[in-house]
Amino acid sequence: MKYSLTYYLTLFVLKLKGIKKAFSQDPIDYAKIRKEDVLTPKGKFFKHHVLNTFKVLDSKVTEIGTNVDSNKLLLFIHGGAFISGPAQHHWDSIKSIAQTTEYKIWLCDYPKAPENKIPAITGNIDAVYSKALEEFNSSNICLMGDSVGGNLVITLVQRLIKSKTSLPKKLFLISPVMDASLSNPEIARVEKIDPMLSIKGIVSAKKMCAGKINLKNPILSPIYGSFEQFPPTVLFLAQNDIMYPDQQLLVKKLEDEHVDSEVIEGVDMPHIWPLLPIMKEAKKALNQMINILNANT
Repeated sequence: MKYSLTYYLTLFVLKLKGIKKAFSQDPIDYAKIRKEDVLTPKGKFFKHHVLNTFKVLDSKVTEIGTNVDSNKLLLFIHGGAFISGPAQHHWDSIKSIAQTTEYKIWLCDYPKAPENKIPAITGNIDAVYSKALEEFNSSNICLMGDSVGGNLVITLVQRLIKSKTSLPKKLFLISPVMDASLSNPEIARVEKIDPMLSIKGIVSAKKMCAGKINLKNPILSPIYGSFEQFPPTVLFLAQNDIMYPDQQLLVKKLEDEHVDSEVIEGVDMPHIWPLLPIMKEAKKALNQMINILNANT
């Protein structure tokens, strides 16, 4: 398969920035990784199109949109291994979505580990979704999450189904983390070709988040929970991602439960590739996401 020049440039930049090295440490240096966080977006677009910022429990929600009267919401839960984020690539991707769809977007900046553990984090996610239901009809809400953001989206929906709460219309999962233990033996093979992530650092971050909770508890590892009654789900999966083997298990579980799902697979792509800057293949994937959102009427 032929790849763009920007694909190779992206891989070079990832190596130059030492992303994989940072995620190969135990304990992971979360303070250093947080230096890439962008808590407030900058630039002309955001100056004019940040509609609101508000707090829900310990989470900061930033509302972005080009149509102030829109009744559609995209709730975006960012990734960052539970220890960091949001980063610039999250804001850049949200900008592209806001410019090309009618959705209002809520970026949820939730509390992070190790200062906060998974019960507090998921409690914040639940509260933000409850706030969304106060302002939007569930049939007009989509959820999107990358990496552990995808993890938090899935565990949220699992709790909503148990509590018989109104479900969102559609889920967009970008390289979701399915098993915090990373115990799938296939992962070691993929780790050799993953340009971003390493088992050691990721498990370290998950332990910081877990506290005394077992890493295979469904609150941290949704692959061990139920997928019955899940709403339509779009999956963006990357082959060169240590999360890929567990994501294949997710695809099978969705199929077994007859969930309306669509898989968009990035051949030889790295973790969260649709959100990475510069890369032509990323822009194509993000445009696919936007087209699906626009068709979601």
